[in-house]
Amino acid sequence: MHDQLRANPHQAVMTFDQMLERVRYEGVYPTRERAEEVIRTVLAALGRQVTGDERVDLAHCLPVEAASALTAQIPDSQQLTGWGFVKDLAARTGSTPATARWNVGAVLTVVARLAGPDLLARILRRLPGGYALLFGQAELRRQARMPMP
Repeated sequence: MHDQLRANPHQAVMTFDQMLERVRYEGVYPTRERAEEVIRTVLAALGRQVTGDERVDLAHCLPVEAASALTAQIPDSQQLTGWGFVKDLAARTGSTPATARWNVGAVLTVVARLAGPDLLARILRRLPGGYALLFGQAELRRQARMPMP
């Protein structure tokens, strides 16, 4: 379990209540309970996708309650694209893809701030395409290496 959170040099450690209020504001949720439900479902879904050191480091950046939602999930053997992630979340929650996309954006933009740019870049390199936009970042295409003449 996460007995101690490491300080993130890019952002002061946020309490779960602060994270809850930030997500509630970002997602325009009517209640704290709704925001908490969204945080837990999105982080559980993300926990099925993020693996390795990035998973551990991300958990250390999150408030303990959020880290628990992330790490309680066993990573899937097959990673989903960003759009696949949204569709899977919609199916699991019984919502529309548009609602799932909204919820994902509300949570992952806050997670991106907590992770900081270096960790976020590492996470995005390990995930299939389409996740940068979900984290509120520009989706940059990987340059294909041109053969030398």
